[in-house]
Amino acid sequence: MSETRGHALTLREVSKHYGSFTAVDRVSLDVGQGEFLTLLGPSGSGKTTILMAVAGFVTPSAGSILLDGSDITPLPPEKRNFGMVFQGYALFPHMTVADNVAFPLRVRGLSRADRDAKVRAALDLVQLGQFAERLPKQLSGGQQQRVALARALVFDPNLLLLDEPLSALDKKLRAELQEELKALHQRVGRTFINVTHDQEEALSMSDRIAILNHGKLIQHGKPLDLYERPRTRFVADFLGKSNFLEGIARLPTAQGFTLEAGGLNLAVRGTAPGEGARCLLSLRPEKIGLIADGATADNVVEGHILAWAYLGTGYSLRVATPSLGELRVALPAWQATIAPSEGLAVRLGWSADAAVPIEDDAA
Repeated sequence: MSETRGHALTLREVSKHYGSFTAVDRVSLDVGQGEFLTLLGPSGSGKTTILMAVAGFVTPSAGSILLDGSDITPLPPEKRNFGMVFQGYALFPHMTVADNVAFPLRVRGLSRADRDAKVRAALDLVQLGQFAERLPKQLSGGQQQRVALARALVFDPNLLLLDEPLSALDKKLRAELQEELKALHQRVGRTFINVTHDQEEALSMSDRIAILNHGKLIQHGKPLDLYERPRTRFVADFLGKSNFLEGIARLPTAQGFTLEAGGLNLAVRGTAPGEGARCLLSLRPEKIGLIADGATADNVVEGHILAWAYLGTGYSLRVATPSLGELRVALPAWQATIAPSEGLAVRLGWSADAAVPIEDDAA
């Protein structure tokens, strides 16, 4: 495969309207050379419409799309030189694996010798060289997905666009192919734009994630930054799980401020929103621990277990507290100091930097 570096893509105030319905609402976004960007959001968030606009299958109602600074908005799909992998793979069932991969090269008029060399290289890249003469129906779902990837990469595309390529696979295979796809991205050095509604997939594969809702870009950044520092309730709730603590901010402390909530004064590390201001915190379940009698933490609250589930790697607890309502707790199984049971009294604790202030964008 060519060692050409990936290309940079820019969306400037891109919108798409279908009558009175706005599918994409003034989205601006930069995708760097060689970056793996994931568009993440629930159904109807606009992520697939954006991908189709980048591919050239959808014409924006407003705004522009630039490749390396050049406006490609008017170009038809065949002039953009983008590879695309669809959710259903879209392989030709009557063609062999080799012929499927060779198809875009035949359309471009390459000679048989050049086609054969590029097909061999592409299949070796996805570790399917020994399956060249098989038909798609003779392959597993994961193998078919890799054939689709080889076909999308064989003609040295400027960008690779991925429309939920792993959604048809079972959970275990999907996890394996997430690793393979990330490794493939690193080997080829292309710019990848992926669409998914799967939060774990986005977190595990992406250099950056753009989170969308109702056609708007809500927040974008590195997976760690988005997870650890969500800006809004929607991001905190959609990207993983979160507890939400509401209260009144009180005078700043040496390292943060105090949140008055449910009769408690909770220590929060961060910038105070202002004395007396209403404040909303996001607290991830895995950042809450069980505190033994007599032990201390920055924040401690008592409650009892409403329900629990064993998940192999840990326990998921729902704990009722008289002061803060119901809290979700994720407890690593190997660190569990109790045998969970409904009604069991527990003490929960977390550090001052565990919860982060967020905007309340709930409609």
